[in-house]
Amino acid sequence: MTEPTSTPLSGLRVLDLATLFAGPLAATMLGDFGAEVIKVEHPTKPDPSRGHGPSKDGVGLWWKLLGRNKRAITLDLSKPGGRDTLLRLAATTDVIIENFRPGTLEKWDLGWAELSAANPRLVLARVTAFGQFGPYAHRPGFGTLAEAMSGFAAITGEPDAPPTLPPFGLADSIAGLATAYAVMTALAARDRTGEGQVVDMAIIEPILTALGPQPLWYDQLGHVQPRTGNRSQNNAPRNTYRTADGSWVAVSTSAQSIAERVMRLVGRPELVDEPWFATGADRARHADVLDAAVGGWIARRTRAEVLAAFEKAEAAVAPIQDVRDVMEDPQYQALDTITTVDDPELGPLRMQNVLFRLSATPGAIRWTGRPHGADTDTVLTELGLTVTELTALRQAGAL
Repeated sequence: MTEPTSTPLSGLRVLDLATLFAGPLAATMLGDFGAEVIKVEHPTKPDPSRGHGPSKDGVGLWWKLLGRNKRAITLDLSKPGGRDTLLRLAATTDVIIENFRPGTLEKWDLGWAELSAANPRLVLARVTAFGQFGPYAHRPGFGTLAEAMSGFAAITGEPDAPPTLPPFGLADSIAGLATAYAVMTALAARDRTGEGQVVDMAIIEPILTALGPQPLWYDQLGHVQPRTGNRSQNNAPRNTYRTADGSWVAVSTSAQSIAERVMRLVGRPELVDEPWFATGADRARHADVLDAAVGGWIARRTRAEVLAAFEKAEAAVAPIQDVRDVMEDPQYQALDTITTVDDPELGPLRMQNVLFRLSATPGAIRWTGRPHGADTDTVLTELGLTVTELTALRQAGAL
């Protein structure tokens, strides 16, 4: 894709020191809207996401997505030459994103004191499992632990089945989005004060926000949300239903008017007149009756027939799609949600587009994830390092 003539974050420089996955995703979000992102990796131990999941011709595909719009350099921060070079980079940088365990940067004399001395306007985003302080701060941790600790797994799954973890990086993804938001908030503050600050992002926290009012319910009512499978305690019918041709659809009735339309559509208008039908919570207590009515009607029709009938009735339904369906879905196609990007190594790639559309200053995928260390010499030469200095750093194992 071509780069827009005007991007909202052009002129912003970001150093991405992070790995797996929240920190790097935040940097990707910033890069998508024009920030100059420099991915800093260890010379011999690159970001593990390069090797996560399937690869093609020995090239990791996940990295093509996560590493897009980033220039890739290598630097060993634990070596004196690597430390000094990072401080030189920090002096020219607006944002650093890192996810080392608390105290690691300090061990290398690259803590906030040193970084802010090199650049008082710097924003340092520190993304860890548990935050920078507290009894768990120094434990190793990943998004899976946040999904377990936050209460997400406890409410996910069927009532008589084990708690269920998501089969993808849910907590990391939410934390990545939250980190990008936190960075922009800190940069807005810098515009007023002229000074940078530290962002302390604990992966265990943003997922709690996504889980909604559970702490409030417990605090005020002692209510603990149980596992309800695909059902909801707040409305019904709300479930997945199998069609006559073996497909599945999801139905939601969060609005009372939608619930009424669904029951009329499936030939059970008398249920709308039941006293318990008037609120979502009361409907949820009669989910067996409602699921039988909706599920029985859907089971006698193909997916295409179900979707057409629901659309005509202005009732809320969606097909249960796997990635094959997503790639062909007409709404995603209209939005260009899955877009095509040329990659020098693998040719045309289809991947998720930028997260949202701006009417005047849109983002863009300028390039896909670059090979490990591909831009080291270019970036450091732009910084002012000479060929002799680069050679010395390589001989010292710092690059």
